[in-house]
Amino acid sequence: MGDVANLGRLLSDTARRLPGRPALVWRDRTWTWRELDDRVNALVAAMKSLGIGKGDRVLVQARNGNAMLESCWATFKLGAAWVPTNYRLTPPEIAWLGQSSGAKAFLYDRGFGEHVDAVRAASPALAHVVALDAPRSGEHAYEALLSRHQGAPCWEEEVSYDDPLWFFFTSGTTGKPKAAVLTHGQMAYVVTNHLADLMPGLGDGDASLVVAPLSHGAGVHMLVNVARGAKTVLLPTEKMDPEEAWRLVAAHRVSNMFTVPTIVKMLIEDPSVDRFDHSSLRFVIYAGAPMYRADQKAALQKLGPVLVQYFGLGEVTGNITVLPAHLHTLDDAAPEARLGTCGYPRTGMEIAIKSPDGKHLAAGEKGEICVRGPGVFHGYWNNPEANAKALKDGWFHTGDLGHVDAQGFLYITGRASDMYISGGANVYPRECEEVLLTHPGVSEVAVLGVPDPKWGESGVAVVVPAGGAEPAEDELMRFLDGRLAKYKWPRRVFFWPSLPKSGYGKVPKHLIREQLYQRGELQQDRGP
Repeated sequence: MGDVANLGRLLSDTARRLPGRPALVWRDRTWTWRELDDRVNALVAAMKSLGIGKGDRVLVQARNGNAMLESCWATFKLGAAWVPTNYRLTPPEIAWLGQSSGAKAFLYDRGFGEHVDAVRAASPALAHVVALDAPRSGEHAYEALLSRHQGAPCWEEEVSYDDPLWFFFTSGTTGKPKAAVLTHGQMAYVVTNHLADLMPGLGDGDASLVVAPLSHGAGVHMLVNVARGAKTVLLPTEKMDPEEAWRLVAAHRVSNMFTVPTIVKMLIEDPSVDRFDHSSLRFVIYAGAPMYRADQKAALQKLGPVLVQYFGLGEVTGNITVLPAHLHTLDDAAPEARLGTCGYPRTGMEIAIKSPDGKHLAAGEKGEICVRGPGVFHGYWNNPEANAKALKDGWFHTGDLGHVDAQGFLYITGRASDMYISGGANVYPRECEEVLLTHPGVSEVAVLGVPDPKWGESGVAVVVPAGGAEPAEDELMRFLDGRLAKYKWPRRVFFWPSLPKSGYGKVPKHLIREQLYQRGELQQDRGP
């Protein structure tokens, strides 16, 4: 496609329009739009001086803070691709992200030196490392770079619709994360669509509280607020502190936040919810997993009619469905009540339910959820096999199963893959299985997700010991430490003499699930 505006212009335009208004609040600091844009422009000039430019990839391993926003917007303006990581990942996991993305630069936060070393060892393309805290030998100091280029003029690279903007890493059933390439043109649509469908009327009098990592969905939400001049407020630390969250909501008259059901539950069940004024809230947007009806009602009772749900994968950047606030109701029998749905198609997007042979299914028939429209990503980076599978027939195939009703509302009924969602994070069992299988005491293992009242779902592992001697459960957890992010760990381990097999030698996880309940090792609908 042809040339489009560089998405970084969203920040430039807001800074020109609202130079002295607050843009970002973090801890005891407030940056105005002019100050934030000036720092971004200095970072653009600094990275250009290092030879980083259009088409290059910039890996970022950092907790939420001003540098996460600055690195995002500077990378956009450069015409490079922002490659933020989940900071909870281990050094070997980050090494794969650096290697597979071909990152030329790596910006990292305090405490992640081992991650840098792992990326250096795995990625010959890495040319520059920038430390946000204390640089080591051969590394650049972030603040020193900005100081040297203070006062640099605004500069935005010319880009086309399909030029990469953001590598949004997502996993598949293979266990290896894949980089979904989000582009300048696609993301301009996504921002516009979020404004229309999720937060209509958002303006420069609004404020947004960030309660999730900016590396993923919360980062997309941040772009939308920047586009309309709404200030962003960050929690002071990476710890989710409900009392501090509610204090910030009251202090800054926060009107919107992006979160996941488990965090909504945590926020509304904390006693502090009743000690602070949250009447400013208009949009509490949740995604990443279904919300239990009981939790939905509790949130509506505490916060009022502010809940907005959407369904969307990283590859479609949230743009599949929306269930707006007026369709969230306390009354199950109300005409507008749509229990169990994740909403209707987003503006400009189309949903189809397809059979395995590609046939379009009618309302009420269950099949794979497929979607097309301008919110769909450009494809996976350097992965033609995955692209052919996910983007066949002109549709993005989500891997989720569901059906639509006669009015077009979507209901998710299962997953085509084994992936489960714990605390709003996608967990792919094979990653854990592959690590556990390298333990000398493990012969076979199957990991699967089961219902969990706190996290939505959590993992359990069924292990066949090697040689008959069972390794201790805490020994297996220690073995995972440093090899796999903790949110991917199973919460329970069961030891069986063998795993059930199909006639083809495969291990059907539905049979394992059934046996766990039959044995009484799990209680139906309660989880581990």
